[in-house]
Amino acid sequence: MTTLTTTPGGSAAPSSAPPASPAPAVRRPRQGGTVLAVPALVWYLVFMVGPLLAIFVIAALHWPGMLQPVSFAGLDNAGVVLDDPVFWDAVRNTAVQLAVAVPVMIVCAFMLGYYVAQRPPGHRVLRYLLFIPGLISTPAKAMVFYAALSPDGLLNGGLESVGLGSLADAWLASPSTALACLIALDIWAGIGFTAVLFAARLGSVPDELGEAAQLDGAGHWRTMWSVHFPVIRDYVGVVTMLQFLWTLFGSAQHVLLLTQGGPGTSSTTLSFLVYQKAFIAADLGYSQTVGVLLFLAGLVGLLTIRRVFRQNY
Repeated sequence: MTTLTTTPGGSAAPSSAPPASPAPAVRRPRQGGTVLAVPALVWYLVFMVGPLLAIFVIAALHWPGMLQPVSFAGLDNAGVVLDDPVFWDAVRNTAVQLAVAVPVMIVCAFMLGYYVAQRPPGHRVLRYLLFIPGLISTPAKAMVFYAALSPDGLLNGGLESVGLGSLADAWLASPSTALACLIALDIWAGIGFTAVLFAARLGSVPDELGEAAQLDGAGHWRTMWSVHFPVIRDYVGVVTMLQFLWTLFGSAQHVLLLTQGGPGTSSTTLSFLVYQKAFIAADLGYSQTVGVLLFLAGLVGLLTIRRVFRQNY
């Protein structure tokens, strides 16, 4: 835009005004992210929320088999479950399994992961060796433990070779040792994989923290628990949640392959009881009532772990 200015001689001279600044562009909200999330949301609703709601619906039905007539039972199934001594045996076994397997696995895996994170000689090979149990299928793991714990297996053979044959036992068929064998399998199957996860997380902790603690006179034990553990406390909480859920809901396959809940009910867990009542006893109402209680136990356990570690995740 050109304007006229007056010069000292009285004549007018053109002058240029500064150009007007362009209007700010209006930002439009992006909708692409929501559209891309729709398939995942649909998948989650159909295959996650749907079966969860079905558990609560079936728990209120009297359904003696897949092809049998269905009738409404209300809370009758809950009364049957709570009056069943087999259910309380399964509760006791599951509580013992969780109370032993999860703490032992987390503590040992953290210590092992800390050792690997220090990069000792051969630490790369050690990472692969620790990960091997996670690569073996569940039936193969069960076969390994059956070969070791059967009456003529490796454990009894080793005891006899060192003169301790009197301690030999049918480990998987004894009411006093069947559950302990399953717990040992849970720990062996999960400790290596969990240690690798801890080692990966500990590898991101600055080396200066450990060096400063050692300069102050702290040994490896104190550095591990007083320096590194608080730094990755939130990650420990997440891994503890995952192992808690895996032990609570995934123990049925080990029980099915090794002991089938026996002898008697000495190794029956809640997750195996859900399978047993649904596919062997053909009592779907009872099975899913236990499933509802198992879901509530898992929810309470997650909230408890979250409260213990006092983190927001």
